[in-house]
Amino acid sequence: MDLPESSVSRADEGRGPRRVGPVDREELVRVIEQSLYSLGYRRAATALEAESGVPLYPPEHDRLLLDVMAGRWDACAETVRSVAGVGDADRAVAEFLLWRGHYLELLGTGGDAGLRRAREVLRRRIAPLGVDRRCVHWLACAMVSCEGAVAPEAVVGWRIAVFLDLVEVLPPWFHVPSGRLEHLVESAVTKQVASCIYHNLPDEITLFQDHKCHEQHIPSKCAQILCGHNNEVWFVRFSNNGDYLASSSSDCTAIIWKVEKDDTLTKKHCLQGHQKPISFVAWSPNDRMLLTCGTGESLKLWNVATGECNLKFGGSVDYIISSCAWFPNSEKIVCASSKPGSSPNRIFTCDLEGRELEVWAGDRIPKVSDLAVTPDGRHLIFVSCNDIWIRELPKGREWRFREKQAISSLSLSGDGQSLIVNLNSQEIHLWKINEKSTVPEKFKGHKQEKFVIRSCFGGSNSLFIASGSEDSQVYIWKRFLETPIKVLHGHTMIVNCVSWNPARPHMLASASDDRTVRIWLACKTGSTCS
Repeated sequence: MDLPESSVSRADEGRGPRRVGPVDREELVRVIEQSLYSLGYRRAATALEAESGVPLYPPEHDRLLLDVMAGRWDACAETVRSVAGVGDADRAVAEFLLWRGHYLELLGTGGDAGLRRAREVLRRRIAPLGVDRRCVHWLACAMVSCEGAVAPEAVVGWRIAVFLDLVEVLPPWFHVPSGRLEHLVESAVTKQVASCIYHNLPDEITLFQDHKCHEQHIPSKCAQILCGHNNEVWFVRFSNNGDYLASSSSDCTAIIWKVEKDDTLTKKHCLQGHQKPISFVAWSPNDRMLLTCGTGESLKLWNVATGECNLKFGGSVDYIISSCAWFPNSEKIVCASSKPGSSPNRIFTCDLEGRELEVWAGDRIPKVSDLAVTPDGRHLIFVSCNDIWIRELPKGREWRFREKQAISSLSLSGDGQSLIVNLNSQEIHLWKINEKSTVPEKFKGHKQEKFVIRSCFGGSNSLFIASGSEDSQVYIWKRFLETPIKVLHGHTMIVNCVSWNPARPHMLASASDDRTVRIWLACKTGSTCS
């Protein structure tokens, strides 16, 4: 907004042009002055005011401040009426704030004289302003209850509050908002980062140049190939703290890998005991335990530190567990199970001793292929055929999103606010976890027609999505962009699952039918990729 001619003293014409590009020079100077004062550089701010001839505040600002602090209410009202660029409604609100301040001070003085004067202010100053009648009614009631009355010893603090309320309804040029320069800089940086396709390392931001990341900041260099399995690798998942990686295979084993400080992985434990291929694993939120599930077998609970199986459980032996997830306290899990050839399907929770706590069963419960619990424990999400079901916990509302194609897998964002599902139509859809979500974001480019392919969120602030593919490649998308920004080559057979390290955004893992797990790395800060 251009400043009215009478508002701020003009600098001499010889000091430079009125505008610097699209920016008004005096507005820029005032914003800098306000920032210097807030940072504690008072002498520098004062020197800038003197040299530029542009004061931080216009004369009306200082006059209003002095009049408010002195209780010269008529003078305050006159100043408010003289301020340019104020609409009738805002002017009425500003005058109401003034006279309300005076009114409550009068009530605080006590005595008949104070009440008479307060009554006059209410009748002659406040009522004619046409503000919300409920406010006027409340003030009238305060004459009896003395609610809100300002005691004499609290007047100074009260008048400061009145002044601060006033500047909120007056135009921005009247009082430069606190932290305005910092806000402008932050907005500019945030916009640059948001438009940067490859932004993945949070410490890459500087004010000394425009922000631009290179594609090497996305995990794209195969740094290690893990060959611990003897058959197809179906699942892979980093621990929540990023210190471990778990992989499971059709060779009926799962492996826990240790992520070393130099980003290499070493085998920690090979978990043996399943008689059938292990279709998935799930880390406890505290990363001390790992669940594994063999196809058509009961769950096994493993101690991550020792590699020992602590418990084998799964409810009724007649049921096949299809998926499971942890609750945030690491003391309870939820499982989906079905009975081959008959109903009902079941969703149940149990403790770490295998005792069932809650059971949802019946014809209304669909056959669940994948499920998850949000990090705050407030929502249970499960997918079945073409539907995504979201249930509030405990025993709350329930809603669903319906897809046109069959859903093969589900993954949550780190903050639990979004989910992605892989569809057999060779698309990945992203949904917001709220009832108002109606249209998903879509991601295309990978291949998926016959098999279960799993995707994941990842990178800094979960800004990226990665997925396996039936064409033996790994695909990476930036959120809000439908086409891939990176395709990783190296596997020789179907890539079944991917996992992005939540603590090391430069690291990605992929699991394939070629019996390997590949570790992909990005360039770190200050390094270069060959």
